[in-house]
Amino acid sequence: MTTRWRSAAVAVAAVGLVVGPVGAGAGAVYAWDAAAPTASVPTSTVPAPTPTPAASDEFAQLTPAVTRQLDTAIKKVLAEAKVPGVIVSVSAPGKGEYVRSFGVADKATGTPMTPNLNMRIGSVTKTFTVTALLELVDQGKVALDDPIGKYISGVPGGDRITLRELAGMRSGLFNYSADEDFYKALTSDPDRRFTPQELLAYSFKHPVLFEPNAQFYYCNTNLILLGLVVEKVSGVPLDRFIDREVVTPAGLKHTLFPTGAEFPSPHAQGYTNQTASGKTENSTEWDPSWAWAAGAMISDLPDMRSWAKTLATGTLLTPATQAQRLDVVDALPGTGYGLGIFDVQGWIGHNGSLPGYGSLVLYLPEAKATLVVLLNTDIGSQGQEPSTLFGEAITKIVTPDRVYTLPAQPAS
Repeated sequence: MTTRWRSAAVAVAAVGLVVGPVGAGAGAVYAWDAAAPTASVPTSTVPAPTPTPAASDEFAQLTPAVTRQLDTAIKKVLAEAKVPGVIVSVSAPGKGEYVRSFGVADKATGTPMTPNLNMRIGSVTKTFTVTALLELVDQGKVALDDPIGKYISGVPGGDRITLRELAGMRSGLFNYSADEDFYKALTSDPDRRFTPQELLAYSFKHPVLFEPNAQFYYCNTNLILLGLVVEKVSGVPLDRFIDREVVTPAGLKHTLFPTGAEFPSPHAQGYTNQTASGKTENSTEWDPSWAWAAGAMISDLPDMRSWAKTLATGTLLTPATQAQRLDVVDALPGTGYGLGIFDVQGWIGHNGSLPGYGSLVLYLPEAKATLVVLLNTDIGSQGQEPSTLFGEAITKIVTPDRVYTLPAQPAS
């Protein structure tokens, strides 16, 4: 769920796995941000308990007292994890709405974080790319059990790895963002533009890690391939297809798949230690092409609140295809991963991490509750993605029987 780099030794930490380079971020976290580069080797699948459905009355009424608890808990994480700024939204029908921002959007000027800012969303991008693919499935243009080799040549084991296994993070392909040469190229020139083919070359020089479908391994390479499939089958560049077929039908007004380093204003400044020097730097204008279909997109709080429900309920897909998307496979303790989506103790969605930014976009179907966290750093704390720390602190208050936690898995 994270798109972290190698120094962060992170990877699956948020089953909203990050898209960061391996060295990015702080601490050992899971590479769940599919865009996150990580040096970790795959681990055996850990059985995850099946979440018990949550009743709507298990979601706390957002009274003034609960609001104060949330304020206190979020401020505590902000201070302890040294996060510059965070935007939070929690809501459920009949329970009220909590929308707050804390900290600063710009450490140099002290400009406060506000709920209207555009943010980079990292691996939440994966949910858009996979939705685009599933729309093509519904149109009968691709099948989930097609081998990737039917569409893209040169993929190791491409005659046996299916589109379903790519979307479910079970392909066995090496994660390009965990490659040492990729990490050096990216950190030495963060403004460099990478092509999808260049990213795949970093992966394909490594042997496959395991047989297709043998286990779970969060890997950004998978999403680069799926992005190319969408382009080839549709005949439209991925950014345009997602805008036309996903973003617009979903009614999203401030969600963008950038083709360069463009970043609409107003936006928060982002801070990362996934740098050549290891020191914290401002990464706001870094070119996200290295994450492409795995983590390049930009959005804001209102759009992510809306997208959380659209994604979890399958508004853009047929019921049969959405059921396949939500057919999760045990990935981490308490966590299942479906097709570009995870289920953590009943919360459905994805997290994201890109150098300088983090995100968490979740929906709890039984309570029709939405939780969105957007922040302007990817630097971990206590061996966790900062978005995980916020998600855990918030859900302990609003859904104590459904606490969002993503266990950290150290990278080797």
